[in-house]
Amino acid sequence: MGILETIFISIGLAMDAFAVAICKGLSMKKMNWKNAFIIAIYFGLFQMSMPMIGYVLGYGFSDWIKDIDHWIAFMLLGFIGIKMIKEAFDKEENINDKVGFNTMVMLAIATSIDALAIGITYAFLDARNIMFSFVLIGVITFIISLIGVKIGNKFGDKYGKKAELIGGLILVFIGIKILLEHIVLNWILYKQIKFLYFKITYFKLRK
Repeated sequence: MGILETIFISIGLAMDAFAVAICKGLSMKKMNWKNAFIIAIYFGLFQMSMPMIGYVLGYGFSDWIKDIDHWIAFMLLGFIGIKMIKEAFDKEENINDKVGFNTMVMLAIATSIDALAIGITYAFLDARNIMFSFVLIGVITFIISLIGVKIGNKFGDKYGKKAELIGGLILVFIGIKILLEHIVLNWILYKQIKFLYFKITYFKLRK
């Protein structure tokens, strides 16, 4: 999985945190940058940690299911994406402006649990530069969350649901892309093997 795909996945995953960050900003009477950074740090750290846990869990099973790994990646990304799209049409939740440990841990887990499945997907795809990818996911989530708090405080909650919808569509698209790439690659390999077989058969007949 390339860096461009990782960036798009990071943005897609960050949309849940972005939506909640907007609600947090909305609940602030006045913009509080200290609280905004606390919110962004929680979301960024958890979004970075969850894929690591998922990768460790998935890596132990990757050898058993290499033949269907692309289907698993497609189903996981598709499931997460569809869930985010569905949530985009649900009613808005009321979130207060508190940034205490218990409150933020619960919100951070809720917005990063999907990243656990992404870590499992990375294990199945045998992706390279794993740590870089996970750190990138965390950094992008941090930045997007910080922006979300500011947007929520200034403009209200009209962008939160749109963000979840876009994030869901991105993840579904990447899932389809992974599946199609594998199918096309297998088709190309099949054609090459078939061509070589006929070529070898032709030379044998000529002898």
